[in-house]
Amino acid sequence: MWCARFASQRTACAKLAASGLVRINRQPTDKPHAKVRPGDVLTLPLHRGVRVIRVVALSDRRRSAAEAQALYEELGEGQDRSSVVSRRTVDGLASGSDD
Repeated sequence: MWCARFASQRTACAKLAASGLVRINRQPTDKPHAKVRPGDVLTLPLHRGVRVIRVVALSDRRRSAAEAQALYEELGEGQDRSSVVSRRTVDGLASGSDD
C-alpha cells in the first residue's frame, strides 16, 4: 500500500492492515506482512471512502505518483466513493485516534 501511495507512511499502512479492515480477495487480514500478488483484489478503507483495487504489478520501492498508479487498477469506477465512508481513516490510525 505504501509503494502505491495509499498512505504517506509505512506505519500508517501497517496500522491499517493490523486493524483488520483491509481485505485481500474478500478475506479480512490483520497481518501487515500479508502476501499480495498481481491479480489480487484489495479493499481499502481510506479517508475518502472504501476503495477496491486490483493489483497489476508490485514494486520494490516507492515511486512517483504516476508510476504508483500503474501498480493497480481501480475497480467500481461508477460508484460514488464519497457516499461510502469508512469508520476509521489512515490518518486517524497513524495518530492513534479512533473516529
